[in-house]
Amino acid sequence: MAARKRASASDTTKSDTDKPKPETHQTESPLRPAKLFTIFKFFLVFSIPYFFLIFSYYKMEYELRKSILINSIVSFIGFFATVSMIPVASKYVLRRNLFGYDINKKGTPDGSIKVPESLGIVVGIVFLVVTILFQYFNFTADSNWLVEYNAALASICFMILLGFVDDVLDIPWRVKLILPSIAALPLLMAYAGHTTIIIPKPLVPYVGLKILDLGWIYKLYMWLLAVFCTNSINIHAGINGLEVGQTVIIACAILIHNVMQIGASTDPKYKQAHAFSIYLIQPLLATSLALLSYNWYPSSVFVGDTYTYFAGMTMAVAGILGHFRDAWNIQGSDSKSIYERFLFILKLSGKGCNFSCLWFFGLYSDSQSALTLIFGLLLIKLRFQVSINYH
Repeated sequence: MAARKRASASDTTKSDTDKPKPETHQTESPLRPAKLFTIFKFFLVFSIPYFFLIFSYYKMEYELRKSILINSIVSFIGFFATVSMIPVASKYVLRRNLFGYDINKKGTPDGSIKVPESLGIVVGIVFLVVTILFQYFNFTADSNWLVEYNAALASICFMILLGFVDDVLDIPWRVKLILPSIAALPLLMAYAGHTTIIIPKPLVPYVGLKILDLGWIYKLYMWLLAVFCTNSINIHAGINGLEVGQTVIIACAILIHNVMQIGASTDPKYKQAHAFSIYLIQPLLATSLALLSYNWYPSSVFVGDTYTYFAGMTMAVAGILGHFRDAWNIQGSDSKSIYERFLFILKLSGKGCNFSCLWFFGLYSDSQSALTLIFGLLLIKLRFQVSINYH
C-alpha cells in the first residue's frame, strides 16, 4: 500500500542504530480512542432519510420491513462487537509483527509508531457471524434464496481468507488479480438468474432486439465484475480512511438504491432480490463504520488487503445476486432526460458536494443495471478521492 511500509523479518533483527530513534523506547503503541462521535454524526445523516424511506415514504409489506429491521438490529450489534474486538486483535497482530509505518507521516512522531496491520480480519469475521445468524430469523429451510445466500457467504469467506494470506505473505500483484477469480467460483456456480439484458432504446434500431440473451458471456461478465469490484477498492488504498470511507459511501448509495427500487416495484421477486442485497450491505456498512472509527485520520490501525478484498467481493455479490442485471432500461423516459440528470450529477460533484453521487442510484430510479452500478461506483470513488483530506 502507498501509505504504509510493512515490517519485514529483518526489521526485528536489525541493530538499534538502524531503527528510527523514537521507536527504540517504544514497544506497543496504545490505540487512540475510537472516533465514535464522528461516526455517530455520519450515521444520523444517513439513517434518518434511509429509515424514513422504508417506514414512511414507501408502502412495503410488513414481512419485508420486519426482515430489514431485524437485519439492521443484528448489524447494529455487529458494530459494537467490531469496535470492542479491534483493540484486542491489535495486540495479537503486533505480537506477530504484523504492523506497518505510516510513510505519509514520515518525519513526525506518528511516522515512527507501529500501526497494527490486517485489522480487516475482525470486520470480516463479525460480518460472517452476523449474516449467518440472520438466516435464523429470515430464511426457511426450503427457501429458494438460501442457496444463493450461502453461496454469497462462501465467496466472501473465501475472499477474506485469501486477503489475509496476502497480508501475511505479501503476494505480488500478478497473483492478486487471480485471487478474486477463485473466490467468485461459488457465486457463479449458484447463480440461477437470467442472463438477458435490455438494449438501450437508442440502440434498438441497430441491434434489432429489445432483449438480448448473452448466455455464458453474461457469466463471464459477472466473473469480471467480481474481479473489478475487489481490486477497485484495493488499488485505491494508501490514505488514512480512504479504503473504508469509500466503502461506506458506496454502501450507503447501494442501500438507498435498493430501498427506492423496492418502493417503486410491484413484482415480489424483484423486491426480494433487492432485499437480498440489503441483507448483505447493512452488515457491511455497520462493521465498516466500526473500523472507520479507528481508521479515521490519524489512523490507529491499517485495514490490510483482508478488508479491501472482503469489501469489494461483498459489493460484487450484492450487485450480482441482487439481480441488478438489466442494461439501462429507459422505457418510459427519453434519453434526453437521462442525459440531463447525468449532467446535473456532474455539476453537483464539480461544485464540491461530497455526497452528490450518493443520489446517483435514486435519480436513475428507472434503471436496474449492473452497468449503472459500476458507473455509480466509479463516480462515487472519484468524488471521494478528490475531496479527501490529504494531511
